[in-house]
Amino acid sequence: MSRREGWRRHWPLLRRLLLAAFLLTVAWLLVRQAMEVDWPAVWKAMRGQPGPRLALAALLAAAGYAAYCGYELLAKRYAGHELPARRVLPVAFVSYAFNLNMGALVGGAGFRFRLYSQRGLDAPAISRVLGFSVVANWSGYVVLLGGVLLTAAVPVPEGWELGRTGLRWLGAALLAAAATYLLLCLLWRRRSLSLRGHAFELPSTGLAAAGMALSMLHWSLIGTLVWLLLGQDTGWATVLGVLLLAAVAGAVTHVPAGLGVVEAVFLSVLPDAMPKTDMLGALLSYRALYYLAPLLLAALVYATLEFRASTGRTRPVPAP
Repeated sequence: MSRREGWRRHWPLLRRLLLAAFLLTVAWLLVRQAMEVDWPAVWKAMRGQPGPRLALAALLAAAGYAAYCGYELLAKRYAGHELPARRVLPVAFVSYAFNLNMGALVGGAGFRFRLYSQRGLDAPAISRVLGFSVVANWSGYVVLLGGVLLTAAVPVPEGWELGRTGLRWLGAALLAAAATYLLLCLLWRRRSLSLRGHAFELPSTGLAAAGMALSMLHWSLIGTLVWLLLGQDTGWATVLGVLLLAAVAGAVTHVPAGLGVVEAVFLSVLPDAMPKTDMLGALLSYRALYYLAPLLLAALVYATLEFRASTGRTRPVPAP
């Protein structure tokens, strides 16, 4: 028996073992996440917010998730697959919720590959969807962060070496990078770039601009949510800028859900905006509405998708 035939013979068992390992990892991460949350503190923070404000914040959270899921519809056009929107959006929602709480490797990549492969997409198509979504999300982020830094909307804490002038130059550089990306999509004839050995096919100018605009809406909705929970005493652009800085700090430190990172950045940049306990309470409410509640719902949606797949109710639609 050749080595290839041996792999084919044992692949069904290996596939089941890999699936079991993935599901056990997800279950362990959910339990660990639940154990790390200070539930009494979260509940106390939520009770400290007025009911109408919480209701509006929940709507903003839902709108933020809807905007993010829109990337997946644009990525569908970019990848050229045939899956309908009703089968794409649950994948986007589950991936985003787990990505926020457990990191990009498990959420952004792991769940997309698992769920899209059930629906008939091959690895190259899934990689294109993932790549477009990531680029679209960060392209709008770059524009917004560049704007708030250029306009000096974010106060400069003592001890920051860059200073206000340095931050403005950084903001201008970020805006220039976003403009360069759009120009490449418009003018680059080869349509493909190679970054560290990985080829990335540039989207059309229209898709790139749509992804950037949707990302700006997405991040603006999250910033509005935090601004609302903080009591609107600090300027909206300032809160948005601090949130954007906290997001990149969380990505750099690779802390799941940015636990402690978001709070540390807000307390560092806005130490006098409001009492420390009130700020922490507002940020805990934000975490409950935008991280924890969607994670619980995403876990139920994922369990439903797995059940449908196991009973043969998910019909694969192959990519062309």
